[in-house]
Amino acid sequence: MPQSLIEMLPKVVSEGKKEVEKILKRQESDSKLLLQTNEYVLPSKDRSGLFRGEIKKLTGKEWLNRLVYGDNLFVMQALLSGDESTGLPSMRGGIDLIYIDPPFDSKADYRTKITLPGFDIEQKPAVIEQFAYSDTWKEGTVSYLKMLYPRLVLMKELLSEQGSIYVHIDWHVGHYVKLMLDDIFGKKNFRNEIIWHFQTYQGQVKAYFPRKHNNIFIYSKGTNPIFLLQKDDNPEQTIDFTRWNQFLNGNNEITGANYPKTDSRFMAYYNRFVKENHRNPGPKDVILRIEGTTIDSVWDIKAVDPKNKDERIGYITQKPEALLERIIKASSNENSIVADFFGGSGTTASVAEKLGRRWITSDIGKPACMIMRKRLIDNDTKPFLYHAIGDYQREAFLASSEYKRISDLAKVVLALYGAMPIDNEHANIGQIRKTKTLVYVDSPNKITSAVTIKRMLEMRSSFMGGWNKVILLGWQFSYDISDTLRTINNSECEVLVIPPDLIDLLKKKDYKDLIDSGQVRFSSLQYITVKTPKVTPLPQNEEQLEIELDNYVLLSPDVLPLDDKNKEKVQKIIAENPIDLIEYWSVDPDYDDMTFRSLWQDYRENKDDDRDGLRIVRKAVLNVPKLNKKRKICVKAVDVFGFESQVVAETGE
Repeated sequence: MPQSLIEMLPKVVSEGKKEVEKILKRQESDSKLLLQTNEYVLPSKDRSGLFRGEIKKLTGKEWLNRLVYGDNLFVMQALLSGDESTGLPSMRGGIDLIYIDPPFDSKADYRTKITLPGFDIEQKPAVIEQFAYSDTWKEGTVSYLKMLYPRLVLMKELLSEQGSIYVHIDWHVGHYVKLMLDDIFGKKNFRNEIIWHFQTYQGQVKAYFPRKHNNIFIYSKGTNPIFLLQKDDNPEQTIDFTRWNQFLNGNNEITGANYPKTDSRFMAYYNRFVKENHRNPGPKDVILRIEGTTIDSVWDIKAVDPKNKDERIGYITQKPEALLERIIKASSNENSIVADFFGGSGTTASVAEKLGRRWITSDIGKPACMIMRKRLIDNDTKPFLYHAIGDYQREAFLASSEYKRISDLAKVVLALYGAMPIDNEHANIGQIRKTKTLVYVDSPNKITSAVTIKRMLEMRSSFMGGWNKVILLGWQFSYDISDTLRTINNSECEVLVIPPDLIDLLKKKDYKDLIDSGQVRFSSLQYITVKTPKVTPLPQNEEQLEIELDNYVLLSPDVLPLDDKNKEKVQKIIAENPIDLIEYWSVDPDYDDMTFRSLWQDYRENKDDDRDGLRIVRKAVLNVPKLNKKRKICVKAVDVFGFESQVVAETGE
């Protein structure tokens, strides 16, 4: 007879504690996870094709809000470590409020609908997301609880002593999550169970009462959390002396309540004023203050109206801003740091920004991160950093039962590509038979970068007497590598992508079967090109820059997260107008070779640029301070599938 969930919970907790112990021990070593800065975003979306703004440097001293792409287990480890180079101290004990809305329905469809000019396509989740969601639900609720437990413990580490956590959940797993929260935060620190009644229409249900609420569990870290009692939406009313006299003369409507003028409570306010101030009230004195009703633990807040174009952004699990506004106002102060590690549509960060809080948000989904980035720019937020953390392949590799050594996995990759190992000492280096072509397999726990390419070129010249060509096979790549690739001779060095789902395929099939089937394909990286920038001198020591997109070369459709029918549609766009696949692009007009400062942005569905909601504008026009030297202009583009590429163009003196 299988064990029940209650019987399995002790094992879930035990395994979760061991995992956290390893993570925290790693924090004390040199092998810390760090956030990779992809963009320093200074929101300035294209409105009319002309920009005039200040080019701000990233000093590393001021606080900057942060949007992070990656698994929140790794994101939180990086936050615990801190990173002085971007002004990020260790966030241990530094966050006053955490709100999370983790996925809680195993039957959810995580496909993303993309509307392109002429047709729609459905994008499957990225391989990393597929790994995450399949691992989360492979044993049903038990796997979900195993996923959540160590993350909740790390959130406790990040909370300040006056901090609180709000865990948004529903009937699927809520009761089991409550038991884990009691274990992690202590039953005495349980503050409330909020019932959010979202007032949506569900239709007729015969077998049960319509399910129209979620649960939000509130726990504090310490005994004295930030908490500001909230009132309902009734406006505050005050009664001054003049209106008081009107009230005494029979105008009961003044107060908004039909109390008799002889009510002793009203006379008590008058008498208390006289006693405390030793005088009768004047015309400007407030006698009676009527406030809204104290909000209790049942919240009637409408879900986001699909017809509300100002708030609805097309994200299936989007939560209303009114819900997050109440939470943030109740459990944080102005300038508090608010975090959401299942960022989704970005409601937490968006509302925190409006309420004067600092924020950190993350999500494992590239579509979610793009939605958040666009939403924050639409809201004209203060500058923020967009980070990535990419340790997924290492994690998948370590979870593999068959390929525990990197050298074993490298041999398999070489065989799949059609190369044979040079010798046992260099297990990740191979040769294509009867040629002078060297094949190098990079480690799954490294990011292939420009430094790697430089090393490959040196190997081509010197390793074992030299080679005609070296082929570099990598798992994950630095966001700026495509710019480096255009500076090298492809006949000397070629960089190809190892299929990101290879480890998952190897769990299902022997690699020899994969070789025979031809199922594994290696592809080239995507890249963007721009036309030569135009520079026009302007008065007041300024100049105008015109930067125009030229072409976009995409990965082979075979490796895109699409089914065959949708691949055919994308192939048509690739052939006719590949720039239509660009979702977002941005410009740094004064690139310093270190940090990409996104000073100008345009994206599909830019609310201030309604010329064509399905296409980006191709030309950026910027007015910038004049430089008496060559100017490096860096352009970054992100396509509808989340692939990023970057190009640098120079102007003359």
